[in-house]
Amino acid sequence: MKELKERFGRPLRLSMIGGGPDSWIGRMHQGAASLDGWWQVVASVCSSDPSRSRAAGVTLGIDPARSYGDVAEMFARERDRPDGIDAVAIMTPNDTHYPFAAAALDAGLDVICDKPVSHDFAQACDLVSRTRATSRLFAVTHGYAAYPMTRYAERLVRDGKLGAIWFVQVEYIQSGVATRLEDGPQNNRLRWLFDPRRSGLAQVMSAIGCHAQHLACFVTGSDVARVCADARSVVPGRRTIDHVSALMEFEGGFRGTFTALQAAAGSENDIRLRVYGERGMVDWSHRECSYLKVAMLGEPVRVIGRGDPGLPPDIITAGRAPRGHPEGLLQAFANIYAEVAQERMARQLGGEVPSFPYPRIEDGAHSMAFIEACLASHAAGGWVDVARAESPVDVSRGGSQ
Repeated sequence: MKELKERFGRPLRLSMIGGGPDSWIGRMHQGAASLDGWWQVVASVCSSDPSRSRAAGVTLGIDPARSYGDVAEMFARERDRPDGIDAVAIMTPNDTHYPFAAAALDAGLDVICDKPVSHDFAQACDLVSRTRATSRLFAVTHGYAAYPMTRYAERLVRDGKLGAIWFVQVEYIQSGVATRLEDGPQNNRLRWLFDPRRSGLAQVMSAIGCHAQHLACFVTGSDVARVCADARSVVPGRRTIDHVSALMEFEGGFRGTFTALQAAAGSENDIRLRVYGERGMVDWSHRECSYLKVAMLGEPVRVIGRGDPGLPPDIITAGRAPRGHPEGLLQAFANIYAEVAQERMARQLGGEVPSFPYPRIEDGAHSMAFIEACLASHAAGGWVDVARAESPVDVSRGGSQ
C-alpha cells in the first residue's frame, strides 16, 4: 500500500473532537492516527468550553488557528479552507457521539467514532442511512477486533478450519467502577459517566460490553439473533447498570454466553473469547493479545504468535514488530486508521477499492440493537429478538420499532 500513499501525495487531514490533554483515549487516537503516516491531526475541538478547547488544542500541538472553540465553528472554517479536514475522530462523552457524527456526515466528512455510536438503535440506524446517503466512510474503534490474532481467529473460522461453529463464550470483566466513585469527588467525566441519560442505556454496555459483543460477532461472522439477559447493578444502590450477562443465539444457528462486568474488584481489562467448532476451538485473551491458542480434536494444542511463519500476509502486516516484542491497543487502533485511510485514498483516486475488515457503522448499529434487546429481555424475563439494522426506523421517535 506504499504506492497508494505515494499516489495520493499527502496524509489525510484529521480533526479530533474530544480527547484533550488529560484524556488517555485522546492520546490513543492521536498516536494511532499518525503511527503509520496515513493521517495528520491538523484541527481539534477538545472541550465543550470554547476557551479551554482552544487552549487544549495548542497544548496538543495543533495550529492555534485550527484549535476551535466548538464543532460548528470548526466545520464552517474548515469548509472554506483549501486544505480543509478530510475526516473527524470522535471521542467525546457518549451522549454527543450521535449529533457530532451526524453533523460530520452532513458536512461531507468521513467519521472514526468511539463506541457507542449513539444513544439507541434508532439513532444508530439514522447514522447508517446518512453514511450510505452521503457515500462516506464510518469506522467504529472496536480495537480488539483489529489485533492480528483476533483477525487470525476470524480467518480460521471463515475458512472452515474449526468446522461448523457450535458455541461461543465471550467476556469483558474489569474493576473500573468496583467502588462507589459516584459518591466521591466529581469531575466532568464522572458526572456524565454516572448519569444514565448521558452514559447510555446501560453503562457497562456502552463502556465495555459492546466491545465483547462485537468481538464475538466479528470472529464468528454472525450477528446475534436472540438474547436472554440479566442486566442490573451488582453494586448496591447504583443507578447505572454495571453488569450484563446473556445467553445468545446467533444468526448462524449456534449458541453462546456473554458477560460484561465493570464492578469486579481486583480485575483488570480481562477480555476473553473462545469459539468452539465441531473439529476444534480457538481461545484468545487480551492478557496475551499477541497469541492465539488453537486446539483441534486429536492434535496437540498449538499457541500461534503474531508474526509466526506461515500466517497469511495480511495478518503478518497487521503487526509491526517481530514476534516477542510487545504490541497492544495503540497498534490495533492504528490498523483501523490505516485501513480507513487506504479505502478513502483508493476511492478518491479511482480504480479498485480494497476491502478491509475494520468495524463499520453497521456494526455499531447492531451493538445498539443488542443492548436494547438485553434490556428488553431483562424486563420481560425471557428471550427477545435482536432488531436488524435493515428495519425501517423513525429516529425522531427516539427508540427502535
